[in-house]
Amino acid sequence: MPTTPAPPPITPPRFTTARLDALPLEPAYAEEMAAVLADPALYGFTGGEPPAPAALRARYERQCAGSPDPGERWWNWVLRVRAARDGEAGGEAGGELVGYVQATVRGARAEIAWVLGTPWQGRGYASEAAQGLVAHLASAGGVRELVAHIHPDHAASAAVALAAGLGPTEEWEDGERRWAASVTPPTAPEVTLPLAP
Repeated sequence: MPTTPAPPPITPPRFTTARLDALPLEPAYAEEMAAVLADPALYGFTGGEPPAPAALRARYERQCAGSPDPGERWWNWVLRVRAARDGEAGGEAGGELVGYVQATVRGARAEIAWVLGTPWQGRGYASEAAQGLVAHLASAGGVRELVAHIHPDHAASAAVALAAGLGPTEEWEDGERRWAASVTPPTAPEVTLPLAP
């Protein structure tokens, strides 16, 4: 008898990349994230303005409660830089939040986005986070189709999308180009059994 797969959990599983920990969003991150998102230049392509900590906490509470649509998951992560271990290159201070990634998951399709605070841009964090997000959604979330919407003049965001495997389409929505990709689940490593004597 066929069974319907269970929907993914409301709270997304955490994931890591080489330099970042993607931590499931919590309202407790609002004050630190308000500082990360405080530069008005971040809103040049998307509109809006820097959020006040109280408004951001209220938004995070709504996001953590989940979508009112039972077939949809709002998965949000904050990005924390891991401190470099002794002897490792990088020299980042570590432990600080630098931005976020998010995915609205509906079945095997996810619409994704990323934002990195301006002090941390230009270090490859956004591309690293987007690549990690795509891999995580394919393996842990069962996602097979990705979509992002990017302002046509936002070259940095387009570069992040390309690094994550998305490509531009001819579709537009609210003045932004739709980018898309199909992903395949990671394959299990091949196991070779010894031959019987």
